[in-house]
Amino acid sequence: MFIDLALVYYVSVNPADWDDCIGQLLTELTGVGRLVCFIENYRKTPCTFYFLICSITNILYLLINLTSRIVSVGYGIDLTHTSIIWCKTRQYLLLILSLISFTCSWLSSVDQYFVTSRHANLRRMSNIKWTHRIVFILILVSCLHGIPCFIIFNISSITNQCINSNIIYAIYSPIYSLTFTCFGPSLIMILFGYLTIRNIHLTRVLVQQQIDRQLIKMTLFQVILIAVFITPYSINVVYILITNGMIKDTNRLIIENSIFTILTLLTYVYYSGSCYIFLLSSSRFRRTVKKKIFIWRKPNQINPIQQPTI
Repeated sequence: MFIDLALVYYVSVNPADWDDCIGQLLTELTGVGRLVCFIENYRKTPCTFYFLICSITNILYLLINLTSRIVSVGYGIDLTHTSIIWCKTRQYLLLILSLISFTCSWLSSVDQYFVTSRHANLRRMSNIKWTHRIVFILILVSCLHGIPCFIIFNISSITNQCINSNIIYAIYSPIYSLTFTCFGPSLIMILFGYLTIRNIHLTRVLVQQQIDRQLIKMTLFQVILIAVFITPYSINVVYILITNGMIKDTNRLIIENSIFTILTLLTYVYYSGSCYIFLLSSSRFRRTVKKKIFIWRKPNQINPIQQPTI
């Protein structure tokens, strides 16, 4: 049992170099494809604008986090152990990118609740101008919120790792994580996803309102994505906080570290899986992606035959 757990832990923290590289490449390609589709075709409504911002932050998050992980595990080069600038900058970027991504995700579910509401006042709250302002404020607040990372993160002289050196922030960090990047977004998206479905069943004039049903499906699939891959990680964080003061033997520590590593890796599915979710839920999105992939193909055109004039 001990050997099996150790093996699981080793595999979870030491993935094969080529597997990681291929996974990283596929993730970035699908992310860029999703981004191109949203920029050219899906940026005119509040919900899709949230999807656009979310796609940008997800690509940047994966590019920074997974790339550094591949280089560190595969080639033994970890700049967070040698460069104080990268140690601070990486923590800052990951903090603000994850906050923007999760916030845009639950904002998109709230927007779909507004869009499907029977009340005109709520439907008017889905406004693209207000969305632009909300996103601007979100980015500004996120950037300001991450500033302490440049002060409190340093390279330890004992462990030679990039760690937090402030006790107050060590208490605040898990509370923030549970509220804004774990349970908070999950609960909000599940709640408003349910309310959106309820609005659809109660409202009989959706056709007259010209509600985008495919966009609703994309949002609801996003809710499922977060519920499946983020909620388990949130529960594990709560467990770690509750048992933080307990004395644990080596066997239990290996089990907990293995579970934590696996659940942490599964959270990457949220950042990289949206494109596949959109492909499954929206035929229009599939057509757009197909059009971008086969861009060299020209649509068939029928030229009218001109009748000779006498």
